[in-house]
Amino acid sequence: MFTSTGMRVLAAVTTLAASLTIAPAQAGAADAGCRVTYAVTGQWEGDFKADVAVTNLGAAVDGWKLTWQWPSGQQAGNAWNAKITESDDQVTATGSGHNAKIASNGTVKFGFMGTWGAANTAPLAFSLNGVTCVHGGKQLSAMDATAAMQPGWNLGNTLDATGSDETSWGNPRVTEALLDTVRAQGFKSIRIPVTWGQHQGPAPDYTIEADYLARVKEVVRWALSRDLYVMINVHHDSWQWMSKMPAEHDRVLDQFTSIWKQLTPAFTEFGPKLTFESWNEPQFAGSTGKAQEIALNAELNASFHDIVRGSGGNNATRLLVLPTLHTSSEQELIDPLVEQIQGLHDPNLIATVHSYGYWPFSANVAGGIRYDATAQKSDTDSFDRVYNSFVARGIPVILGEYGLLGFDRHTGTIEQGEKLKFFEYVGNYARAKKITTMLWDNGQHLDRTTFQWKDPELFAQIRSSWTTRSATASTDQVFTAKPSQITARTIRLNLNGTSFSGLYNGNIALTRGRDYTLDGDQLTLTASALTRLSGSRTYGVNAVLTARFAKGVPWRFYVITYDVPVMSNATGTTGKFEFPTDYRGDQLATMEAKYDDGTAPGPNDWTPFKEFDTVFAPNYTDRLTVLKPEFLAGLKDNQRVTLTFHYWSGTKVTYYVTRSGSAVTGTTA
Repeated sequence: MFTSTGMRVLAAVTTLAASLTIAPAQAGAADAGCRVTYAVTGQWEGDFKADVAVTNLGAAVDGWKLTWQWPSGQQAGNAWNAKITESDDQVTATGSGHNAKIASNGTVKFGFMGTWGAANTAPLAFSLNGVTCVHGGKQLSAMDATAAMQPGWNLGNTLDATGSDETSWGNPRVTEALLDTVRAQGFKSIRIPVTWGQHQGPAPDYTIEADYLARVKEVVRWALSRDLYVMINVHHDSWQWMSKMPAEHDRVLDQFTSIWKQLTPAFTEFGPKLTFESWNEPQFAGSTGKAQEIALNAELNASFHDIVRGSGGNNATRLLVLPTLHTSSEQELIDPLVEQIQGLHDPNLIATVHSYGYWPFSANVAGGIRYDATAQKSDTDSFDRVYNSFVARGIPVILGEYGLLGFDRHTGTIEQGEKLKFFEYVGNYARAKKITTMLWDNGQHLDRTTFQWKDPELFAQIRSSWTTRSATASTDQVFTAKPSQITARTIRLNLNGTSFSGLYNGNIALTRGRDYTLDGDQLTLTASALTRLSGSRTYGVNAVLTARFAKGVPWRFYVITYDVPVMSNATGTTGKFEFPTDYRGDQLATMEAKYDDGTAPGPNDWTPFKEFDTVFAPNYTDRLTVLKPEFLAGLKDNQRVTLTFHYWSGTKVTYYVTRSGSAVTGTTA
């Protein structure tokens, strides 16, 4: 898009083509289908020039009418070799005289001048004499198309919700404005998870509700009209009923195949920018072991492939996405999918895995509070296996979901700087390994009502990782204890191939030598600067410093005054227990729990370091620490548990709890 004044010609801005074979329609129609090539051959502020070629793939027609709808509110003006009329956003072009007839496999061409405003998105669908002839982008190789999908975004917890409709998990209905926002944020593809089971009728037909299928098609059409690649799948059915396949093989297979036998004709009109994913996170219950599960996943993938390819039309070459068991990147689960894809001899297949990082860090359990070398190696090893097994063999890969497990509760489960380091590294390493990434977003990232990012700093880091590396640091927190005199603090920078350019407090540049020094990757904040920035030293964040670098996004340092948190005795029940905590500027990192004999209570009793938010959580607003019922109900009766709370300042505070029946008592000593 160009918005500068004066004409700026953009040759072949948009050239898209798709073909479709359709059964005979009304008399005079192009009854075997059609192909439309639409190209914006010049564009400047407010105006554009378009050329259209219509190829008739059916019987000869005498008199033709091509219709389409504008997706971005454009308007057509003067035309040549056709007459154009418009009603609202609906456009009709008709031929007359010398080009009124189109022979079988013949082509007519026309052009027009048009106007545009906020966007000039190409039309998605055309109809020739009433026969749909979808226009969805030219067919690319699987590898090139997968690269063109980077980056991608998930419309999570919406059409995949297992309730009665797409709002049942708390998100609003999908709107075109939401998809406009997704496109404007730089995403090139959208994964639309869909759960079908609760919208199917009984056996043997398992008919999908017409209204629900129409709604999914509507959202797909909206996304495609915004020039987004789209992926749809069979989603939470995986654990709702498909996981029962070891015991109910034929029933599960019948229901699964019935879904794709209905979806293939329903979506065949859409061009190659629509992809199908077999199913989400394959899993099985009650199997005889991993070998059986691998075989069942392969069987479902093969059935999916056969159904789609056998349906013909655009589906004959549509890109299909096949998952590993559990969408895991473990080598023993990658290898069977490599073998299957190679055995299918189909160039239009893509492999998919998911990645939520090193589990202790991703969920904040077992003391995994930092994105350290161990956590980073887990991601590096995972992407290396995927690259070496698939990409290096010419099989493209989509990371269909990635993020952090703790985000399913809220993004504060993982400390801000640590999660920024994760997304900076993962985004860049996946890009280096030619893996297309699709951010999992169930509503915790992009607000579906305001269309604003709930954590703009996080999204800035994600977006930056699509193109470059950014510097980070060993920490984003600079704690100074209130009872003590402030001293200089040294922080290690992770330059990641860039260079330091300056340190700022707001827009005010701090002075090198006086306020800070830099020795290689060692940034030292002087005592005098920290004293000045801390001001009256009220508890909490006193100042926010920003380190800027030659490329990538800046890195923030929070200057925090703190003192040892103060806890109080409390009573409650296994259903609700919380105790007063004056955090005094500090922030909770993790909690350690042990019985007097040194063993750990559950959940996850193999580690004393409990899971953040699942077992415990801070409530900074109300000055409380909350212990969750899942933890309390599992405590041994009348056996004291010692809780050690670890704070980001490095401070540790001990607290004791005892359950007696349903009563819980907490004490500081």
